Amino acid sequence: MEHKAWHHFLTITQHKLLVMQNCFRVGLFKQGLLHDLSKYSPAEFLTGVHYYQGDRSPNAAEREEKGYSSAWLHHKGRNKHHFEYWIDFSRTSQGIAGAKMPVNYLVEMVMDRIAACKVYRGKDYTDASAWEYYQRERPYLDSAMHPETRAELEKILMMLKLRGERSTFSYLRKLLKKGSY
Repeated sequence: MEHKAWHHFLTITQHKLLVMQNCFRVGLFKQGLLHDLSKYSPAEFLTGVHYYQGDRSPNAAEREEKGYSSAWLHHKGRNKHHFEYWIDFSRTSQGIAGAKMPVNYLVEMVMDRIAACKVYRGKDYTDASAWEYYQRERPYLDSAMHPETRAELEKILMMLKLRGERSTFSYLRKLLKKGSY
């Protein structure tokens, strides 16, 4: 168990440091520093240790076993860079719907996706990895993510795939300066 705890700690810390580094590159200093601190809380860390595998999120393994992930439910409710945080009752349609994410959290979400792909893909990471992961999860997102947020996320991930980090991060700095998408 100690072995898994140490490796889980290293994995989430590597992820956090990558997000922080990329957030700093586009000017999101406070978000970079505070990114994913809830992963170190007992509710998320202990579950992460229990389901640790090293090549994917422990939340996926917990979800497969239980039908839900308690760690993920805790995490998404405390971290505004997840579009799931922004799901609420809709005034215009029946049921729940995704609200448009503020631009600073959208940018942090992009950095989160890049870092997760770098950590879990390792040497197999390319600038297309975040787009490829998004394409696998996309069928589950159409009804949950706000259409403008989804369109901008897709634009950014495709830009990353085709033009790389340098060009994409330049675009993100401009987007943050503008304050909207």
